[in-house]
Amino acid sequence: MKYGFVIDNRKCIGCHACTVACKSEHDVPLGVNRTWVKQIEKGQFPDSQRVFSVMRCNQCTDAPCVEICPTQALFTRDDGIVDFNNDRCIGCKSCMQACPYDALYIDPETKTAAKCNYCAHRVDIGLEPACVNVCPEHAIISGDMEDPNTEISQLLSREQVTVRKPEKGTKPNVFYINGDAASLNPNDTEPSQEYMWNSQSAGVGHYARYAENLKSDKTLVNLVADLSAKEASFGGLGQEQPRKSIEVLMEQSGHKRVYDSPDKGVLWGWEVNSYVLTKAISAGAILLPLMRFLMGGEVNDTTAWVSIIAALVFLGFTGILLVMDLDQPKRFAYVILRPHWKSWLVKGAYIITVFGGLVSLLGLAKYFHWQQIEVGALMLSGVFAVLVAIYTAFLFAQAKGRDFWQSPSLVFHMLIHSVMAGTALFGISAIFDSSYSNWGGFLQNVMVISILINLLIVLVELTITHPTIDSKMVVKMITTGRYKRLFWIGTVLLGNMLPLGLALTGEPTMLAVAGVFVVMGIYITEKIWVEAPQRIPLS
Repeated sequence: MKYGFVIDNRKCIGCHACTVACKSEHDVPLGVNRTWVKQIEKGQFPDSQRVFSVMRCNQCTDAPCVEICPTQALFTRDDGIVDFNNDRCIGCKSCMQACPYDALYIDPETKTAAKCNYCAHRVDIGLEPACVNVCPEHAIISGDMEDPNTEISQLLSREQVTVRKPEKGTKPNVFYINGDAASLNPNDTEPSQEYMWNSQSAGVGHYARYAENLKSDKTLVNLVADLSAKEASFGGLGQEQPRKSIEVLMEQSGHKRVYDSPDKGVLWGWEVNSYVLTKAISAGAILLPLMRFLMGGEVNDTTAWVSIIAALVFLGFTGILLVMDLDQPKRFAYVILRPHWKSWLVKGAYIITVFGGLVSLLGLAKYFHWQQIEVGALMLSGVFAVLVAIYTAFLFAQAKGRDFWQSPSLVFHMLIHSVMAGTALFGISAIFDSSYSNWGGFLQNVMVISILINLLIVLVELTITHPTIDSKMVVKMITTGRYKRLFWIGTVLLGNMLPLGLALTGEPTMLAVAGVFVVMGIYITEKIWVEAPQRIPLS
């Protein structure tokens, strides 16, 4: 048994009855939707048409949201329905990053993820989903696709159907008859004028901040006016451009989006950017002394204690930031206590925990002069420092909705940032260490080499042939669009070229200053790499 939907675009009249029925059936709050109808206008009068497409969860056979969910709050039932359990959700938003179809949202009232679950409670008692019952044209057909006697099975056998983003390999189970590429592909259109939902694009979705204002004395008119004032412009590829340029673009293409779901905005914000930096510093604090030790150099007591203390302190900051980013922070322990082992969020949590324990053991061995244990703890801490540095790359790779994060170079990106962060930490602390003459040359060499490698990795990430339009749009956004100043000035100049020049002087003070700029550059780079892909529309 496998349930699915067929959306017959030959019949859909865009009445939004399915949206209303879904909201009523599940008490869906304002500003978010489990089902919505996207409307596209094509051509120019009189040769024009309006295309309607019902959008929702695709009930994927290989659902990436299920794989990435750290607590099994999302799961696939035996009948193929992808359902969710609010009581297990920690509000990490990883499922929203993994879904290529923009089907999930954070409920502003429960602060947990939600989506279309095929009205599983109705299916269990022999009823059809609410949207199917209410559709006046019978444009939504549901049922068991594996039963040859069902209408949906017969439609699939005789009609030409399309699905959204088949290249993602999710095996979606929502099929469209007469599916229009301009509607199903979010990159084919841009919002070209103000209408109620796109006027909310600055504030709905994640916390539905502005939608919650409806509970106050503000009228809907004032609310929309306030939001429209905040939305000064819409920009292709994330750039801020005058509205006229977009209207001209739409006139030239003949396609424009006139009704759609609200933009959820940047889901992983400054907390994630910061935690990537703090864990890089924590890992680098162990990696640098280990590298020195393996190369036969001396690691004095002062350096060893700076390494241990800094690793634990910044690991603590990492944990705090991770919890802060959750919409249900009180449930953070669920990641450890109710783990879903396919999720790299769970693997990362255990890696961080083990790393913290090994560094603590290293500190105890150092304090009590357990030399054999100290060496073993240092080696194992180094192994887990590498894992701490790179596991986020695998987590991002599970976020299949964001094509730019699928690059295999992201592993090396994360690892070299940890080495750079380690050189920055010890470069700053070295000016207070009397043994700098023995340690400084090593730090200088590692900083120079790691910066050069980092520049090479960034060059590769931005210049390799990207297989998807989404990835190309992100590259353009970084190099010539919304983030161009931040990238060229913050990442390239201040974060790499300037510290490279300062490090080459070999002066302790200059190395310390270079370390400050390296840390700034890492944060700016991670901000761009985390935020930019999230600005690409998924639906």
